[in-house]
Amino acid sequence: MNEIVIELSEINPREFFGQNNENIELLKKYFPKLKIVARGNKIKVFGDEEMLEEFDERITMLMEHFGKYNKLDENVIERVLTSDKSSDYQTSDESGEVLVHGVGGRLVKAQTANQRKLVELMRKNDMVFAIGPAGTGKTYTGVALAVKALKDKQVRRIILTRPAVEAGENLGFLPGDLKEKLDPYMQPLYDALRDMIPQERLDSFIEKGVIQIAPLAFMRGRTLDNAFVILDEAQNTTHAQMKMFLTRMGKSAKFMITGDPGQIDLPRRVISGLKEALLVLKEVKGVGIIYLDDKDVIRHRLVKKIISAYKEIEHTD
Repeated sequence: MNEIVIELSEINPREFFGQNNENIELLKKYFPKLKIVARGNKIKVFGDEEMLEEFDERITMLMEHFGKYNKLDENVIERVLTSDKSSDYQTSDESGEVLVHGVGGRLVKAQTANQRKLVELMRKNDMVFAIGPAGTGKTYTGVALAVKALKDKQVRRIILTRPAVEAGENLGFLPGDLKEKLDPYMQPLYDALRDMIPQERLDSFIEKGVIQIAPLAFMRGRTLDNAFVILDEAQNTTHAQMKMFLTRMGKSAKFMITGDPGQIDLPRRVISGLKEALLVLKEVKGVGIIYLDDKDVIRHRLVKKIISAYKEIEHTD
């Protein structure tokens, strides 16, 4: 009797196998002549060589579907097992609004007119500045676009960075190893990624360097090619930091810079690299700039009111 062993890498076996192995039981009904055993993160299959080849092909299709949509149910399994090609069973994204099928089948979309403009700008330009207050979805939409580009194999890696200005770019006084020191500061970026990529796969991507999250100081001297790179909280960059970052751009790279000029934490008399870049690059072809506002706030409804209230007492130049 012939045997094949299929290992689930970067996939949560419990989610793929289904509750009480219901997805495996369904596979057994479609392949009654095969003996299918699922244990740990492996599927062992015994039977006729021709049937094993068919099973291997179909399980690969199921794994690819799960990798893209993070969801597997009876309907999907039936469609995959009875389809001739992937276009017959893949979920349609004809609206263009679904950026990523997130964890648990969550649909990550551009939710406001300006967020949709941001998505369109990113399609047309290799470098985009997304400017707006907290809660307008700048970073979240950017991370979704980066994950989509990675899944669609348009880039080989995602690089997310922030200027660690609150920690003075000098993290030596914090306890623990580098990852522990950076994690709290980079948490918003991790949070967005966790919505879009299952934990096992995310851990694997970070371990392999497919996804890199690091403070801006770590970008110095690098050339970032075949990558989707997001500079978050860019209002806290200096002239030198912003110039250094923008000139890291390599071949087949997409750069997105997000920031809120109303939330600058730099010392007095230090010019924000973001404000300067917006002036210097506004006429440069290939650079897109979009301004989001309180109409784009998608957090709690009170956040809009808070932003408006503070606007009245703040005088920013």
